Amino acid sequence: MTAAAVGNNEPGQKASPARFLGFPLDGFGFLTSFLLAASSGFFAFFLVTALGIFGLLGYNLFGHHTVSYTMSYRSFGLPVAVVVWVVSFGVFGTLWVRARVKSL
Repeated sequence: MTAAAVGNNEPGQKASPARFLGFPLDGFGFLTSFLLAASSGFFAFFLVTALGIFGLLGYNLFGHHTVSYTMSYRSFGLPVAVVVWVVSFGVFGTLWVRARVKSL
C-alpha cells in the first residue's frame, strides 16, 4: 500500500476533505448549505408521510378501522421533518461556519 492509500499526505500536499457516504463535507457556501438542509427536511417529510399513508391504509383495511389519513402528515411527517430540519441546519450551519473560519 502506498502512503496515499493509507491517508498519509506528502509534505505540501493538501489534505483530502472529510467525506460522508462519499460526499465531501467541505467547501459548502451559505446557499448550498441552506438548500441541502431544507431539501433534506422536505425529503424526510414526504417519505414519512407516504409511509404513514400506506401504514394507515393497511391499518384501516385489515383492522376495519376508520382513521383519517390527515394523521399521516400531522402526526408522522411534520414532526420528523422538524427534527430533520433542526439537525440538518445544525450540521450544515456548523460546516459553513467552520469553512468560513478556516478561510480567514
